[in-house]
Amino acid sequence: MMLIPCPWCGPRNEIEFHYGGQADVRCPADPQAVSDEDWATFLFFRDNPKGVFTERWSHVAGCRRWFTVRRDTDSNRVLPSEGTQQARTVTT
Repeated sequence: MMLIPCPWCGPRNEIEFHYGGQADVRCPADPQAVSDEDWATFLFFRDNPKGVFTERWSHVAGCRRWFTVRRDTDSNRVLPSEGTQQARTVTT
């Protein structure tokens, strides 16, 4: 089991989340001007490192928001991510 720290809901079981893939992938500014080869690279090719990797996750069984997580793919340990503590609402 992997606990993923949702910035809004706190740590939750991985079953509550949808994996969104590599975090730094950007859609081409003008998709019509991109070659078929470059478009295929954008759609299908992602990094697959052993070690720390930045990913997008969606909390589908909770707040339904997207956020970014840094995860060690070797140990599945989720590392602190920038901005995750700022999103949590403190209630008293």
